[in-house]
Amino acid sequence: MERPENEHVFDYAPGCKERKALNAELDKLSSNVLDMPLIIGGKEVRTGNTGTVVMPHDHGHILAQYHKAGEKEVNMAIEAALKAHKEWASVSWVERVSINLKIAELIAKKYRFLLNASTMLGQGKNAYQAEIDAACETIDYLRFNAFFTSEIYDLQPGSQPGIINRFEYRPLEGFVFTVSPFNFTAIGSNLNMAPVLMGNTVIWKPSSTSLLSNYFLMKIYEEAGVPDGVINFLPGSGSLIGKTVLSHRDFGGIHFTGSNETFDGIWKNIAQNIKMYKSYPRLVGETGGKDFIFVHPTADPQEVAVAIVRGAFEFQGQKCSAASRAYIPESLWDDINNRMGGMISKITVGDVREFSNFMNAVIDENSFDNIMSYIEFAKNSKDAEVIYGGKGDKSKGYFIDPTVILVKDPHFKTMEEEIFGPVMSIYVYKDKDFDETLKICDQTSPYALTGSIFSKDREALNNACRILRYAAGNIYFNDKPTGAVVGQQPFGGSRGSGTNDKSGSFLNLLRWTNPRTIKETLIPATEFTYPFMKEDKCH
Repeated sequence: MERPENEHVFDYAPGCKERKALNAELDKLSSNVLDMPLIIGGKEVRTGNTGTVVMPHDHGHILAQYHKAGEKEVNMAIEAALKAHKEWASVSWVERVSINLKIAELIAKKYRFLLNASTMLGQGKNAYQAEIDAACETIDYLRFNAFFTSEIYDLQPGSQPGIINRFEYRPLEGFVFTVSPFNFTAIGSNLNMAPVLMGNTVIWKPSSTSLLSNYFLMKIYEEAGVPDGVINFLPGSGSLIGKTVLSHRDFGGIHFTGSNETFDGIWKNIAQNIKMYKSYPRLVGETGGKDFIFVHPTADPQEVAVAIVRGAFEFQGQKCSAASRAYIPESLWDDINNRMGGMISKITVGDVREFSNFMNAVIDENSFDNIMSYIEFAKNSKDAEVIYGGKGDKSKGYFIDPTVILVKDPHFKTMEEEIFGPVMSIYVYKDKDFDETLKICDQTSPYALTGSIFSKDREALNNACRILRYAAGNIYFNDKPTGAVVGQQPFGGSRGSGTNDKSGSFLNLLRWTNPRTIKETLIPATEFTYPFMKEDKCH
């Protein structure tokens, strides 16, 4: 296969046909209440135990009613996945790739605006953020993973005269459990389709706050020809579904994106159950981040200010990679602060259907309350000052103003802990303490996902990169720490940020294979003795 190009991003400028098509889908979705079943073995299942999907920017507006899985339905899904595994594991990788590419085409040409609109309304993304996620990144994952698969299957061991050696890239034995987050539709897709592409079958537990777009993804998979039972769609209680799945003998692995608390609990549960499994399960997870922008005295103040505003406040800071702490030299602080403040003063927060809004609502009430608790903590501390924003209103939608906290202590709570909202904490350091402050940055947070370094001095960039070697799995020179592109910046971090299996590259796909080496001897030996055993007639 030829290496694909990344999907073109539409800009939805006023008057363009793409904007009109997107608005039509927004109107349609917001005018109806969808009845959303479970999908198990290709069949729709309704349990009668229901929940609702609402708009974060208007939480009184119901978009869908969804049915929740119980223990009975989880067991049904496991049986369906194991049954489908028998055939799907034997399907040629070329056929699996073909289905993958058809899904990408359906999203690009037929369902792009539906998927974007459902992501906007259900997950609180503006048009551009939805486009780069639900459309472009999802398509890129599908197309690039197809290409990476062809490269993997091309990797074969050496042979020699009379012997043929080869790798058989088997799927894992059993089923894979996929747990997806609310914030990226593309992640929800890739968590499932990466294992499926390598021949696995999955039990999918989507986030309750991303169900609208995730359900449409599931329907697209079906239309593209993913066989019944290969993906089983199970909304519901994570603890209930997880307990049943993780205690099953045929549990083969987990593909996870979510909180550290949840992943830690899953890991402990697996460890306790380890003796009951057929094989050691594959654990692949991306958890949190406390992503930084580190500024050298030679940096350009305008570039830094833009990186802070975009990196911290796009999608309300609800990205694992969002900038949430910055280290700025004293000599540049006033200039950067003035430029940043001017930009923040122009930011409007509101309905995703009003395209002029740079920011929208955070995902739900729990998130709103948690973010505001950090802001209130800073307001009441002598070691910090809220210099921009600090206000929130959840009466109609979960709206929080873009907030900047200036801290005196580089270990202040908001510099260390993940907030997952539109809150940036800034520590101003003395220019002479560049190296020392880099070490503080490295040691401050338990996470190691993304970070960026701004400098015009190449030696300073390289030095910072060395000191921060393990502080981020994705490091950016003179750019914000968000916006990783599939095939260009494979994504993932270590420490408290996960297992760093690099989605968007061949490395992640290898985790979903169980390779077998096959040696074929063309003419087998017919004697058990070796030449060295014969009598030496030379003496």
